[in-house]
Amino acid sequence: MAEATKTKTIKFIITRQDSPDSQSYEEEFEIPYRKNMNVISALMEIRRNPVNAKGEETAPVNWEMGCLEEVCGACSMVINGKPRQSCTALIDQLEQPVRLEPMNTFPVVRDLEVDRRRMFDSLKKVKAWTPIDGTHDLGPGERMAESRRQWAYELSKCMTCGVCLEACPNVNSNANFIGPAALSQVRLHNATPNGSLHKAERMAAVTGDGGLQNCGNSQNCVQSCPKGIPLTTSIAALNREATVQSFKSFFGSDHNQ
Repeated sequence: MAEATKTKTIKFIITRQDSPDSQSYEEEFEIPYRKNMNVISALMEIRRNPVNAKGEETAPVNWEMGCLEEVCGACSMVINGKPRQSCTALIDQLEQPVRLEPMNTFPVVRDLEVDRRRMFDSLKKVKAWTPIDGTHDLGPGERMAESRRQWAYELSKCMTCGVCLEACPNVNSNANFIGPAALSQVRLHNATPNGSLHKAERMAAVTGDGGLQNCGNSQNCVQSCPKGIPLTTSIAALNREATVQSFKSFFGSDHNQ
């Protein structure tokens, strides 16, 4: 039994691409099995010994990683057809052979690494940050109601991994939809006392081209989010807020809240 465990291997089929403009191809690898192995540790094993299943030396597989504990969002890829974090994808819970592909929504840099600039540009478009006036201490600031603080905390768990954009059918190369991550961050920052200073600008961005109207309510985003963020709830809340704001604008209200 011990001998059988020693000789057990895992087979990987990895979609590779040598450069952004080159053709993609598949390459198979077979590595020794270890208990509690995840996809990242398997890729690191391949990097240490870049020999494919045919016994040929090859270039090490390229991918992104950072924290290795599902916090940074860097290691997103498509694993057995599902976009997710490779650091928390345990080999024992995956069907063999394990298929690894880069996310299709973003341009490939090399192999499993993609350029997520589209997502970060969307976050810039909606001003997904809280403005500060210098670095001096402003004190504790205005308190938020506990009910609001609780759902705002859930939205703050976003790690910009891009999985929700990969799962969304409305985010593709033919559409300029900013995606669920940016929309959820609008709701988060509009809810904070300091962040609400840019509320009008954010609402103008999400009601404009590529904003709320591009959401098809497929709900793939909320089902795929590794942090369980209520993305569709945020989108629905923004839709209601956009409707109220449009009425206020039409009737000439001076109120922004």
